[in-house]
Order: sequence, then structure tokens, then C-alpha cells
Amino acid sequence: MSYQHKDLANGKWFELSFPCQMANIGSEVNRAINWKNKNNPEYSRQAFERALELLQLTISDQKNKRRLRELTRVYEVMADYFAFDNEYGSTDQLWQNYFLAFNYLARSGNCITEL
Repeated sequence: MSYQHKDLANGKWFELSFPCQMANIGSEVNRAINWKNKNNPEYSRQAFERALELLQLTISDQKNKRRLRELTRVYEVMADYFAFDNEYGSTDQLWQNYFLAFNYLARSGNCITEL
């Protein structure tokens, strides 16, 4: 697999706490939403793909093994929302609220969320 985030894929991602990982994924999801709402589907798709890449790294992180059920469901529902028919009925607000909690946790723990 060819990663856009090569430094992160080479191990830096695994040094981050789970809330930091999720907050960074949330940043990409918010970018995808913002570009979608600005009618720029190409930039939205690129941000979505970056979010999926980071989520895949999070899934492969050994410290997150007990969270695999949630993470794989997030992957499935996010792909459904951004790339397919939104059968789960997700909304922009739902995704923003979901990742907001991780952003709060990451910032309260002095985590750098922009890599």
C-alpha cells in the first residue's frame, strides 16, 4: 500500500494515544465535510481518503486491539457516507459530534493533533 502519510505509516502514528489518533482522523473528516459543502468533490474525496488511511493505521495499531469492533464499524459507516449510498443515514453533524469527543480528550491530555 502506498501511504500519503509516510512518516506516520513508518511508526510515528503508533506513538500517539488513541484519542490523538482519532482526533487526527476527525480533522480529515471535517476537511472532507467542509470541501463537500463547498462543492469541491475532488478535495473532499482526497480528505476522505486521508481519513481512511489514518483509520486503517489506527486499526492496525496493536494497542487498539480491543477497539477493533468500533474502529471497523467506523470505517464501514464512514465509507458508506462519503463513497456510497449512506444506507446508515449518517449526517455531517453526526460525524462532527463523534470526533469532537476525541478532539476534546486529545487536547485535555496535551496531545498535538496536527501532524
